[in-house]
Amino acid sequence: MAIVEFKDVTRIYTSGDHELRALDGINFTLDEGKFVVILGPSGAGKSTLLNMLGGLDSPTSGTITVNGKDISTLNNNELADYRASTVGFVFQFYNLIPTLTVYENVTLVKDISKDAIDPKKMIAEVGLADHLHNFPSELSGGEQQRVSIARALAKNPKILLCDEPTGALDSETGVLVLKLLLSMAKNYGKTIVVVTHNQNIAKMADVVIRVKNGKIKSYEEQPTPMSADEVEW
Repeated sequence: MAIVEFKDVTRIYTSGDHELRALDGINFTLDEGKFVVILGPSGAGKSTLLNMLGGLDSPTSGTITVNGKDISTLNNNELADYRASTVGFVFQFYNLIPTLTVYENVTLVKDISKDAIDPKKMIAEVGLADHLHNFPSELSGGEQQRVSIARALAKNPKILLCDEPTGALDSETGVLVLKLLLSMAKNYGKTIVVVTHNQNIAKMADVVIRVKNGKIKSYEEQPTPMSADEVEW
């Protein structure tokens, strides 16, 4: 079942007389519960695409439908409600609050989501049940990234958007984080969208979308994606 549809989506930024066409007639659909990788070089339009899907920006033209709702026409307040209820975000840098414990960082989402999952449950899911009362400075980079994933998932979003989630991690820790994201797609039915320039991550995806110069260069469904352990890092 399709949960996301981009239809003729264009995003143009203007500065004086200069016009930048960041997205140029984008079309694709994504099904629920899939692990999706959006691949492309810097400046290709990957982050713009992610921002559109996350309700952080709106298209200049075209429509974006998520879970049956056209989000391209929403006003700022409606977009804030959409971000709170439908999407979770995981970034390259973890954006944890340093003065709060692991448990307190994850519990924050209960203030913005009516359907939040028990924070302790999600912290246990990411393998950090023994670190509830640690502060971010007491954790490794990989552990901090897992906290940020637990926080995003505790919101109980339909879609998890990840912008270079392993970019600041060594390869071994990156594999652990990717395994975790894969398990969330398979076990919880979340649609996981990962933006990256790392070709290896694409081998693990159900769907690979390659973006270049603001256009979809290719859309590929992989019926038998590799496991994280099979990929050569």
